Amino acid sequence: YVLGVEAMKKMSTSNVLIVGLKGLGCEIAKNVVLAGVKSVTLYDPSPVAISDLSSQFFLHQEDVGKPRAKVSAPRLAELNQYVPVSVLDQELTPEVIATFKCVVVTDLPQQQKLEISEAARQHNVCFISTETRGLFGYAFNDFGSEFLVIDPTGEEPLSGMVASIDQGQEGIVTCLDETRHGLEDGQFVTFSEVQGMTELNECEPRKVKVLGPYSFSIGDTSSLSAHKRGGLFKQVKMPVTQNFKSFKEALETPEFFFSDFAKFDRPAQLHVGFQALHAFAAANDGRMPRVGNDEDANEVIRLANEINDAWSQKTELDDKLLKQLAYQATGDLSPMVAVFGGLVAQEVLKACTGKFTPINNFMYFDALECLPVDFEPSEADLKPEGSRYDGQVAVFGRAFQEKLANYRGFLVGSGAIGCEMLKNWAMMGIASGENGVIHVTDMDTIEKSNLNRQFLFRPADVGQLKSETAARAVVKMNPDITGKIVTHQERVGPETESVYDDDFYEHLDGVTNALDNVEARKYMDKRCLFYRKPLLES
Repeated sequence: YVLGVEAMKKMSTSNVLIVGLKGLGCEIAKNVVLAGVKSVTLYDPSPVAISDLSSQFFLHQEDVGKPRAKVSAPRLAELNQYVPVSVLDQELTPEVIATFKCVVVTDLPQQQKLEISEAARQHNVCFISTETRGLFGYAFNDFGSEFLVIDPTGEEPLSGMVASIDQGQEGIVTCLDETRHGLEDGQFVTFSEVQGMTELNECEPRKVKVLGPYSFSIGDTSSLSAHKRGGLFKQVKMPVTQNFKSFKEALETPEFFFSDFAKFDRPAQLHVGFQALHAFAAANDGRMPRVGNDEDANEVIRLANEINDAWSQKTELDDKLLKQLAYQATGDLSPMVAVFGGLVAQEVLKACTGKFTPINNFMYFDALECLPVDFEPSEADLKPEGSRYDGQVAVFGRAFQEKLANYRGFLVGSGAIGCEMLKNWAMMGIASGENGVIHVTDMDTIEKSNLNRQFLFRPADVGQLKSETAARAVVKMNPDITGKIVTHQERVGPETESVYDDDFYEHLDGVTNALDNVEARKYMDKRCLFYRKPLLES
């Protein structure tokens, strides 16, 4: 429905390679498999570590020590029977890379990324690099020097009725009854049912110059017949060719896609910071800076200044920002992985179909607002202890992890958004403590049409209750929440206030909506206001 038939046909001929199967690689693979490409190939021969369980939802405790890609492949394959998922057992040579439409690299040293990106560019293969480090992340695209975007917006073509068309150098078109045309400069239109200036009917697309909300120019019409009356204009989607820099060139002369204009100076600083992290790892046998360690953080700051001094686009660096990046370099947060996993999977679909405008060059993002004000934990509070939550503790500390473990929440809805919420909550260890509990309600049963986006469900689950099935699925992902999820089938509303009563709400810490029903959302808003409970609306 969103992509259209032609785009789906292109996806069905596209082979995608995903390198690195920690949390981020798995999230991207999950989304791409569900979307329905021709095939997905995984490459990650590294053994599973206990820290991978922070965000990699298809790895279990018993998988520790086994190759990541081989363990993940059969579980990803269950998501879509029409998409073969295989494991690449050979090296990433240029000849191997040439067999794919798109290559996504998530967890490799910088030098290997550069080598893969060069091979991809030589063979006209779309290349994507992405990383998350605690509350920081980036995505980079190189789709070649002449990537054709068939439909930049994906929106329906605009159309409208014509009141008049001037016969002159500018060819001014005025819309009927002061109706806004909605066009933008540089777009193209054609015409039909025009009386008088009949040469415009089904003409070659003419470029638009917007003169106002109700008029636009289409260029010289002086040689055409005089317009008598009427006519319809219709926008024509014209392909756009985009030129992408190579990864190597973009590291030196980056362009930034801004996700937050309130942080206009951040992307350039993070660009230097991420390079400093990789320089630190290269000098320390692949090891990232230790969590909360000032010595390592100061070395990252020194390297960042060194890189910045030699950079043609020198920027002003904030030592506090770089220190946070160094502290969180080993952080692994399921919500950040989910954000970048969804974003990068969309870029993969753009690479395969040419539909929608891709990110050109780098996009950096940080969510430092998530840290408490004046948050200064000790290195001891952040250090790993061989737990599946070490990636999260590395960012927020052990005291915060204990709060999450004893959180008592109510999730309203376990469909597409609800499945993602429960998965993230399971990875975060929410309600895994002695006093923690998750209440989930959903009155619906699983339908076959749900399977392409509600990834906790499988074909064998069709006909079963969503809340119960979703709860069973996430308990497999994290056994720590066994017995901690209470499922309900009663819808929220005035008629169920005997179920969700005063005692029920008084024992909650917060409520999360995952609804597609406006009335139910309004009702939950009123209940949370009445009981003074935080509400997350999504």
